[in-house]
Amino acid sequence: MAANQDSALVVFQNKKIRRLWHNEEWFFSVVDVVAALTDSTDAKDYWYRLKQRELESSGVELSTICRQLKLESADGKKYLTDCANTKSLFRIIQSIPSPKAEPFKRWLAQVGYERVQEIENPELSQARMKEIYKAKGYSDEWIEKRVRGIAVRQELTEEWKKRKIQEDREYAILTNEISQATFGKTVEEYKKFKKLNKENLRDHMTDLELIFTMLGEASTTKIARSKDAQGFIQNKKAARLGGQIAGGARKKLELESGEKISTPENYLGEPETKKRKKLKEPMN
Repeated sequence: MAANQDSALVVFQNKKIRRLWHNEEWFFSVVDVVAALTDSTDAKDYWYRLKQRELESSGVELSTICRQLKLESADGKKYLTDCANTKSLFRIIQSIPSPKAEPFKRWLAQVGYERVQEIENPELSQARMKEIYKAKGYSDEWIEKRVRGIAVRQELTEEWKKRKIQEDREYAILTNEISQATFGKTVEEYKKFKKLNKENLRDHMTDLELIFTMLGEASTTKIARSKDAQGFIQNKKAARLGGQIAGGARKKLELESGEKISTPENYLGEPETKKRKKLKEPMN
């Protein structure tokens, strides 16, 4: 079993399954589970026919034990999707004739158990996150900054929640305000600059890019609190100010060092550890 902390994806036997933490428990995409268990070329159609068959044979409407939640699709947009918690998935699995059913049940139980452990001991979540980045080829130095950056980001989003900021769209706008003021680029512009598509931008930032991102977000949190910013307009001003503080520090460092902080560097073709090692090698 593998997990991606940013996208909330889990993997069962090389099949990606989307999930969402909702009402203090995991909800999994039923279509993704069907695809993992059946190897169907059209999992949506299989799920539709499965519901019909179950209704006719047992009178049970499987849709009633599901929730419609928004999950990210292949096109990068979020759509309402049939999702089920662990208990409901066990019921759905009973209706699917598959040799993978039993190992999937064990996997599902383990996924749920790990989340409970992480709630009780947040350090476990960080440890797993570090293991995932290590396996992807990131250095300990980079991982420590990335993990710290996630904590800073979470602190900011928690502050936004308290200050009546609507999630998703308004979060994205405020994040762009910080990024624009810090680096002179919105998030999407920065991704294009680094030649990224659906990849997570921060997973392709250098140490200094991560540090200035943290500075912008930490400054925004501090300003929002000190000014008691409420609502979108006031928090937009706080975001711009927070980004300007980080942007000013970035420009000063660039002036003194003679080097740009923002770089088109990414880790798509070569792991971060290898690129870091090359930078440390003495010039001949």
